[in-house]
Amino acid sequence: MQQFPLISVITLNYNQTDATCEFLESCKNLDYPDYEILICDMNSGHSPEEAIKKVNHPAARLIRSDKNLGFAGGNNLGMREARGELFFLVNNDTVLPPDILKVLASAFLEHENTGAISPKIKFYHHPDILQYSGFTPFNFKTGRTFSPGYRQADNGKYDLITETAGVHGCAMMVSREVYLLTGGLDERFFLYYEEWDWSERIKKAGYKILYCGKTQVLHKDSLTVGKSSSLKEFYINRNRILFVRKHATKKELALFNLYYNLIAYPKNILKYIVKGEIALLKAYLKGVKEGKQLPLER
Repeated sequence: MQQFPLISVITLNYNQTDATCEFLESCKNLDYPDYEILICDMNSGHSPEEAIKKVNHPAARLIRSDKNLGFAGGNNLGMREARGELFFLVNNDTVLPPDILKVLASAFLEHENTGAISPKIKFYHHPDILQYSGFTPFNFKTGRTFSPGYRQADNGKYDLITETAGVHGCAMMVSREVYLLTGGLDERFFLYYEEWDWSERIKKAGYKILYCGKTQVLHKDSLTVGKSSSLKEFYINRNRILFVRKHATKKELALFNLYYNLIAYPKNILKYIVKGEIALLKAYLKGVKEGKQLPLER
């Protein structure tokens, strides 16, 4: 692969045209010689075409879907249409620094056997606070992981490039080779845990997952879904269970079921009842039910 391969920047738009245009404005300062931007619209109520034209970014191209394919399906659509050797999947509610493509591509190419890489991610409204600085290995017994620097001040501790357990769906770079080998994101996940599923499949294919703290994005967290919504509660709980069922060993799955059924499940139900969040409770129960029933075959 050449020193500066064509990079396809892929982002989704779903009724957030203003955020997408702000994202495109930040892309005008990208310090990289060869890239394209694919904006995949997930059947928004109003076409973002005119607003995107006004931004006037020469590398931007709009792709419209006739239905909402979710995060997984929308990014797969973008990757099918992409011309690049590297794909940079990034949320439209982010602001990119000029160096991000050059730094990520260099790290990707310089580290042997890299399958995917994510940059440091910080909160847009609190730009000194970390959101992502790599992930700990996923605990299949409890269904949890965490980012070591999460909500900590960025003091330079995580300004490194290192192997990590998983990429972050907000911003992740993969190669065309990895995409073709793994088949992209599993569209059954639709929203949440699709990047964890992909990370596991990439690692099982023999590649490494890297975290790159040499560059960063600023993330307007949960702009589209909201910090607390029925949609989020449904998918995050549904997909956590699906992910564990899909990738855990038999022993890990048995321990997860024991922990979840005896501790996590009743605790969550009680939490929603005490808070009077009946709509969230219904979404949670529906998500748990579907997560247990979905077939594992992709």
